[in-house]
Amino acid sequence: MAVLDDKQEKGLAFIGDMMGDKYRETMRATAEADTFASDVPRMALSYAFNEAWGREGIDLKSKSMVVIAALIALRQPKELKNHVKIGVHNGLTNSDLESILVQLTPYVGFPCIASAITEVIEALREIGRDPQVQTSEEKGLL
Repeated sequence: MAVLDDKQEKGLAFIGDMMGDKYRETMRATAEADTFASDVPRMALSYAFNEAWGREGIDLKSKSMVVIAALIALRQPKELKNHVKIGVHNGLTNSDLESILVQLTPYVGFPCIASAITEVIEALREIGRDPQVQTSEEKGLL
C-alpha cells in the first residue's frame, strides 16, 4: 500500500471538497493501492489537484470553465461529466455551461458540441439540476 505524500494529501483534500467524501475516499483507496495504474491518481492528486487547481491566479470558477472547454475540445466525456459537477460546485450556472458550449461551437464543430451537450445534461441530472431537459438522443434528433 502506497503512502500519500503532503502534495497528494493536499490534492486529495482539494478534490474531496469539490466532489464530496465518497469521491475522496474512493480516490484515496485508488491512489494508495499498489495495483495497475495506481500511479496515475497519485500524479493527479499531486499535480492536477494540488499544483494546478491549488495555484493562485484565476478563481476556481474560471479554472472550471477552462478545464470544461479543454475536455469538450478533447472529446473526453467521462472527465467532462466530473468537471461539470466540479464547475457547478465552483459556481458555474446552467447559463454559464451553455455559454461555454456556444462559444466553442465554431472552433470544435457541431458534432463535438452535440456529444458534449449530452454529457453536460447527464452530469446536471446526476446532481439534481434540470431533470426535465432531454438530450438530443432522447428527443430523437440523433
